[in-house]
Order: sequence, then C-alpha cells, then structure tokens
Amino acid sequence: MREGSSICGVHAVHEALAAGRPVERIFILRNAHLPRLKPILDLAREHGVPIRKEDHVVLERMAGGVAHQGVVAVVGETPYATLEKVFESPTPCVVVLDGVEDPHNLGAVIRTSEASGVSGVILPERHSAPLSAVVAKASAGALAYVPVIRVRNISATLQELKEGGLWIVGVDEEGDKLWTDFDYTGPVALVFGGEHRGVRRLVREHCDVVVRLPMLGKISALNVSVTAGIVLYEVVRQRSLAASRSRN
Repeated sequence: MREGSSICGVHAVHEALAAGRPVERIFILRNAHLPRLKPILDLAREHGVPIRKEDHVVLERMAGGVAHQGVVAVVGETPYATLEKVFESPTPCVVVLDGVEDPHNLGAVIRTSEASGVSGVILPERHSAPLSAVVAKASAGALAYVPVIRVRNISATLQELKEGGLWIVGVDEEGDKLWTDFDYTGPVALVFGGEHRGVRRLVREHCDVVVRLPMLGKISALNVSVTAGIVLYEVVRQRSLAASRSRN
C-alpha cells in the first residue's frame, strides 16, 4: 500500500493497530457509537496514534467508496515481504496468485490464507490488484498478518520454490486429479489463476501436479477465493490428521 493510503472498517483498522502497522492517524465519525470503537481507541492511545472526529462527508471522501463503518485510518507504506520469508516455516504452505485482479477476491484469499496458517501470498508485479483499502477491508484485517511477496516473474519464482523443496500444485478446472488426491503434508505452493484466464500455460508447465475441483453443475469454475478456501482447508485437514497420528 502506498504512503498516505487508508484502511477502512472496524476489523481492518483494529488488526492494523494490533499488528503494529505504521498508523499515522485515525479518523472516527462524529457522534459514532463509541462502545463498538472502544478497542480501536484504546489501541490507538496505547500506540500514541492521534484520533480525530470528522463528519460523515469527510470520512466518505477519505474512504473513496469503501464501506468505512465510522472509522478510517491513514497508514504509512507497508513493505512487501521477501521470498525468504516463506522459508521461515518448517513446512511452508504458500499461495501463489497468477493474475487475480479483483481487489475483493484478493482480500478474500488473503483472509482465508491467514485463517488457514499460510506462510505467504505471492503476487506478480503486473496483472494483480494492488494492496489497496478495498483489499484491506475485504481481508477483514488479515492483511496485517499475512506476508505478501511481490515478484516480477511467477514462473521463475515457482522454480525458486521448487529448488527450495516445495511441491508446486496448480489448481485448475482441467487438472489431472481431484484436489483431495494429493498429499499436502509436505512443503507446498498452491497456484491459483486469475478471474478470466485461470492458470496460464507457462505457469502451469512449472507445476508438479495440477488438481481440480469437481464441477457437477452447469458452470465451469468457482470464484478464486472460494476455490482457495476449499483447497486450503484440505491442507489444514491433512496436516491436522498427520500431526494427530504423530502424537499417538
């Protein structure tokens, strides 16, 4: 997110403060329902972040059309993480997004990634939604916790991940096997395509395996955020079972 950008909404602002993001100032709606905002105000005072009350029209202008729920935070620039960050986990699970351009989809995938314990989310420099206020709001605050890595070339990055010991698993409607027929208990990178073109051919060629979800109705594919949620929680299920077996 670029310097001077904003984060809107109760959850997004609260998590930005809780995660120690560089919040410069918080604006709240004049005559707002304070009990709902109290955790935010308490954290802001704890971190020494100035708080200002403003009229509805001012917050609307600052939010730029994003639902602000009576609170807008002005934040400094959030640096992207480096690829080395994902290797800090003993068993990385990485989400690679090959051209997700809708900010609501990107925010939703980041939210599910955080909830399922993903090590990082990788985005290309081109053909990807920027980390905007819309993304932060759609992530419900998860953007403050998930390392996001921006790379110049997805195919080259997949090769680096492969050399680092990760299995590269593409998720596409034309996959060779069902999503449940792969062992995700080891280090993996899950590759999801964009809204209109899916996983590109050159990216697909760098995958070790391509899995699919069964489509039993008349539509050919699910929204990328829904697909990511289904596959990520299969990872969680398998790893939880493996951990339980190792304890017994």
